[in-house]
Amino acid sequence: MPEKDLEFLEFIVKAIVDNPGAVKLERGVDERGVLITLLVDPKDMGMIIGRQGSTAKAIRTLLRVVGAKNNARVNLKIEEPEGSEKKRRSERVDSTSVAEGNKDTTEKSIDDIVGDLN
Repeated sequence: MPEKDLEFLEFIVKAIVDNPGAVKLERGVDERGVLITLLVDPKDMGMIIGRQGSTAKAIRTLLRVVGAKNNARVNLKIEEPEGSEKKRRSERVDSTSVAEGNKDTTEKSIDDIVGDLN
């Protein structure tokens, strides 16, 4: 009975992804509650995360409901699969700032801009 949350998550995730055979789940229990770690095929990560994390947030919400029904706090950790080529946000910011640094821009003072408006 205590692993209903794991069965529930497995059912949902396998219904969403294109490669259900690559879905791996691990369940651990500690003083902070239940932690389920999810690992999927790198090509399926987008479907699990969803646009702006909406699918992952919905799955986590459903897991918390299942956990509350069984008097447990259930958390989900989505592991980034090996071979993932998605750039992290910090890497994108660094490459963007370097690209912007190469632009030839003319800087105006605030007084010049206000003067142009008049």
